[in-house]
Amino acid sequence: MSAPLLSISGLTRRFGGLVAVDGVALEVRPGEIVGLLGPNGSGKTTVLNLISGALKSDGGSIQLRGRALEKLPAYRIAREGVARTFQLVRVLGSMTCKENVIAGLAFGPKSRWGEEASLAAHQLLVRVGLASRANVMTSELTYIDQKRLELARALAMQPELLLLDEWLAGLNPTELRDGIELIRSLRAEGRTILMVEHVMDAIRSLCDRCYVMNAGRKIAEGTPKDVLADPEVIRAYLGDADA
Repeated sequence: MSAPLLSISGLTRRFGGLVAVDGVALEVRPGEIVGLLGPNGSGKTTVLNLISGALKSDGGSIQLRGRALEKLPAYRIAREGVARTFQLVRVLGSMTCKENVIAGLAFGPKSRWGEEASLAAHQLLVRVGLASRANVMTSELTYIDQKRLELARALAMQPELLLLDEWLAGLNPTELRDGIELIRSLRAEGRTILMVEHVMDAIRSLCDRCYVMNAGRKIAEGTPKDVLADPEVIRAYLGDADA
């Protein structure tokens, strides 16, 4: 079995008296798609924020290929090989689609500029299905196309680890099917993905393993089939009366 690409131990983050992430441990191995599940407010997005450097932890360790990330600023973590999408889509509204992707190319482990960046941006827009919209302003995009663009910008950073925060949320059935296939194709290319998701059809079809959180703590881990049948997980989602 290969060594973990991402290894987290004892990860803790407090907001005043609220412990949003409480001693969480998890691993992601190269080439895996790992799901991070849990009801709203369980701490999942906070974990992604800690991994990507948007927040700093109050305790614990985050290691990528054995290198500590927890004290690095976000831009250094990006250059180490971590890229992400956001729960609330964040595109650069005053730029075209192509310019958004070029911005990502500038901040990856190997910065690319000029004609090289322009060509790479075009290839990434093709990859996510936005080739015909390269020169369209992001304000004119549909919701799913904004998500596709944000993914292309994340891929522009050449990540070893891709963090997806509810990337499939809010899609209609056709968009969801296309989104699942796009994520599956990224893994086929060798991408390693940690995804926060509520769409259980996606979890079942994409994830090798899952971790489940509730109230800041990890309450289960295992295959999607096993964790979704775990009584404690069912209670966390449905409450005691329905479990």
